[in-house]
Amino acid sequence: MATAVADTEIKEVLNQLGVEPENSGASTGSHWFTTRGEKIDSYSPVDGNLIASVHAATASEYEACILKAQEAFKEWRLMPAPKRGEIVRQLGNKLREYKEPLGKLVSYEMGKSYQEGLGEVQEMIDICDFAVGLSRQLDGSTLQSERPAHRMYDQYQPLGVVGIISAFNFPVAVWSWNTALAWICGDVCIWKPSEKTPLTAVACQKITNEVFQENNVPEGVSNLIIGDAEIGKLMSNDKRVPLVSATGSTRMGRAVAEAVGKRLGKSLLELGGNNAVIITPSADLELVIPGVVFGAVGTAGQRCTSTRRLIIHESIYDKVKDILVKAYNQIKIGNPLDENNHMGPLIDKDAVAMYTSAIEKVKAKGGNMLVEGKVLEGEGYESGCYVSPSIAEAQNEWEIVQHETFAPLLYIMKYTGDVSNAIAIQNGVDQGLSSAIFTNNIRESELFLSAAGSDCGIANVNIGTSGAEIGGAFGGEKDTGGGRESGSDAWKIYMRRQTNTINYSTELPLAQGIKFEF
Repeated sequence: MATAVADTEIKEVLNQLGVEPENSGASTGSHWFTTRGEKIDSYSPVDGNLIASVHAATASEYEACILKAQEAFKEWRLMPAPKRGEIVRQLGNKLREYKEPLGKLVSYEMGKSYQEGLGEVQEMIDICDFAVGLSRQLDGSTLQSERPAHRMYDQYQPLGVVGIISAFNFPVAVWSWNTALAWICGDVCIWKPSEKTPLTAVACQKITNEVFQENNVPEGVSNLIIGDAEIGKLMSNDKRVPLVSATGSTRMGRAVAEAVGKRLGKSLLELGGNNAVIITPSADLELVIPGVVFGAVGTAGQRCTSTRRLIIHESIYDKVKDILVKAYNQIKIGNPLDENNHMGPLIDKDAVAMYTSAIEKVKAKGGNMLVEGKVLEGEGYESGCYVSPSIAEAQNEWEIVQHETFAPLLYIMKYTGDVSNAIAIQNGVDQGLSSAIFTNNIRESELFLSAAGSDCGIANVNIGTSGAEIGGAFGGEKDTGGGRESGSDAWKIYMRRQTNTINYSTELPLAQGIKFEF
């Protein structure tokens, strides 16, 4: 049973974060626009209550943000990268101060568990820490010139205005993955968050403003623009935004990629996932079950890395199936701010309708519902957004299985023969984000990680599909979009590459030995 959330508790959180009952949806740093666009009411999926409202930004406010960002870029790009890193370090510390209330707002507005909300803020802190070190390592390469007394090297320069379109399921972390790196690279950012989670965005902008004002950062380095898809279209078609980083559905990503590509801009796309876990005969089931259950029901199945498909060897299929069903019967569903619960609500009633529709489609294909999810009713579930999770025996080629259902619906299927057959099933979908194998056979694990193995951007051994670390580049292939964010050398997408040649001789030799005399 869900537990009611005290109004006083949420009011105190909003007060700590500076979120008002009605908020402007557009900001260029500390300047918040006073014009009033359409009002967006943010209702919590936890209890159905109105949290607060935001007035959507207009096209004119978008234009004002872009102009301010361009102006700020001229100054920001000239600040030494370690100095920019120092400001990002302070932002990480400020997030540590606000970790509890911001994590609670993430949980209450989005519906994920409080521990996951805190974890999301921790991701923001971690990427700030990563970016601080990176600010002293934005390196290039020294190259060997074929011409005598010449030096050649390549270096990276900031792009300019980076547009960020983020999704509701990670309402703050994905923004920080982009901004922390873009800022230390010398870029300025304009952020369009999901309309489903606008208040967390307002809170993040206000936290950032505190740090930026203390450091006299020019207005326009951090910009917020809350609005509908039209704002995203303006950004995608705007030549003044050389890079658009977009997280969301494959359908949305295609539209962004087409618009940005048409103007020869750059896009960083983090789109749909249809992630599978392979269970081999040698797998340690003590690791498998918690890894699979968290991957499938964590965030109510609303992670792009959520486990959607479980591919089990026929020799252990029935055993794994029985253990999994028992585990699902122990899942506690309710108020995500109650840390005794494993799973909170879906984001809204539209998501609930999509989930129940998917279950009916599975049943229509003849899928065996081992655990059939339903909409939960009664005390504590008044928001209408709570559901129980599902497990269905299904075939990989079914259309509904090929489609990503953003909900706690897990498909299980068996494979025969060696692990290459399981890998073929795993790869047999359009998406290519995250993948995992549980095995104690080194040959199987190495095959899974080889060129003949997983075709996903993330491939894990003996851990689940969900839960990436900041240090690794995050992203996927195929319909997932090919983008990479966060760690490793993902910073390079936020910069333009430049090759430099310096002649320190008294002659002018040409490349390839060409002679040009007159």
